[in-house]
Amino acid sequence: MDVTLIVTVALTFVIAIIFSMFGQGGGSVYSPVLILLGYAVVISTSTSLVLNLLTSVSAGYIFYRKKMIDFKTAVLFIPGICIGSLIGGAAGNFVNSDLLLWIFVIFLIAVGARMVYTQWEVEKPEGACPTGFSKKMYAFITIFGFGVGILSGLLGVGGGILIVPFMVYLCKYPTKTAAGSSHLIISFSALFGIIGHSAFGSLDTTLILVTGIAVLIGGNLGARLSMRFKGSQLKVGLGLIYFALAAQLILKLLGLY
Repeated sequence: MDVTLIVTVALTFVIAIIFSMFGQGGGSVYSPVLILLGYAVVISTSTSLVLNLLTSVSAGYIFYRKKMIDFKTAVLFIPGICIGSLIGGAAGNFVNSDLLLWIFVIFLIAVGARMVYTQWEVEKPEGACPTGFSKKMYAFITIFGFGVGILSGLLGVGGGILIVPFMVYLCKYPTKTAAGSSHLIISFSALFGIIGHSAFGSLDTTLILVTGIAVLIGGNLGARLSMRFKGSQLKVGLGLIYFALAAQLILKLLGLY
C-alpha cells in the first residue's frame, strides 16, 4: 500500500466519524480530498458516492436502533432523489472536470458559510416530529429531492448537508431525527449515483475497498458519538474546513497547487 493510499484511508476514517455525527455521508469532503490527493475527478466522485453509501448504512443502523428515523417522511424524498442521482451520476462522466471543480468550490463556500452562521443563531427548543404535510409541501419535497439527487450524482455528495437543514427548518423535525432520516435518504441517492457512474466504468475497486472498510468503522463510531454531543459544538469548525478545501481547489484550478 503506497503512502497516498495510507493517507487517504486515514482521512476517510476521520471524515466518516465527524460527518456521520450530523447525519451526513461526508461526500462534500470525500470528493475534494480525493481530488486534492491526486485522484481523477470522476474516480473521486464515484468513490465518494460508495463511501457515502457505506457511511449512511453503518450510521443509519445506529439511528434506527435509537428509533430516530422517520420512515414515513424519508420515503417521500426517495423517488426524486433516486432519479436525480442516476442522471447526475451518468452526466458526471461527460461534464468538463474543471467545470465540476468550480461548481464544487461554490458548493463548499456556500455550505461553509451556512455552517459558520450557526454560531450566531439562537437555538430554539425542538418539538415532536410533524404528523403530515400539505399537498404543496409533498410536491416541494419531491422536487427538492430531485435537485439534491442531481447534485449528489454529479459531485459525489450524499446530500445530507442539504437534507438535514431542509428537514429541520422547513419540515420542522428535531435535529437528531432529521440526521437519522437523512441517512436512509442518502443511502438511496448514493446507490443510484453509483449505478449511473458504473454504467461508464468509472469505479476504482481497490480504492473503494480499502477506504470502504475505514468509513464503515468510522461511520458507526460517529453515529454513536452523536448521541453525546450538540451539533453546534462542531459546526463552525466544519465550516472552516469547507472554506479551506474550497481555497485549495481554487489554487489547483489556477495551477498554483
